[in-house]
Amino acid sequence: MPAYRPTAGRRYHWPELQLNIWLLTVLVGSATCLGVYAWFMVVQSQLNLGIPWLFPFMVTVGALGVAFVITILVLAAQRFLLPGIIIIGSFILFSLWLTGLIETALQLYGGQANVNSNCQNYVTNMPYSGNTVEALAWLTQNTICNCWKAAFAFEVVNTIFYFWMMVMSWQVHRDAT
Repeated sequence: MPAYRPTAGRRYHWPELQLNIWLLTVLVGSATCLGVYAWFMVVQSQLNLGIPWLFPFMVTVGALGVAFVITILVLAAQRFLLPGIIIIGSFILFSLWLTGLIETALQLYGGQANVNSNCQNYVTNMPYSGNTVEALAWLTQNTICNCWKAAFAFEVVNTIFYFWMMVMSWQVHRDAT
């Protein structure tokens, strides 16, 4: 049975440069957050600490983001990239990324679990150097602090980019009618 194709009169013209920039940025952001939060889960397990719900949530959201980009590439290769599919997928992922962004902001800058202040007080302001176990521990702690900041930055970018994709998809749909 042949696959459903839009009618011959309806063609969607996607702005290629914007779409490619969006795909690359979202893929990098999703893969980075997937890796950072997966590593956080490994660290928590190694330290015999509980794993906050944010970590597996963001691993899942990052994996869904990567899968969504791959799906878009497959649909674009088949010339079947419909704005409706992209609007729905982007809205779902926008909501998920926004949820992760809010919780990450609370953990990073919030009152009780203020990761940023702890990083300033116990890592950034107390550097170690030399060939010592303390210096190695400091480097690991500094890496964790920087990963929190990188994950937060990519969550901001991906949240904005998913909103941008909803707007761009709506414009493509509007221009085709």
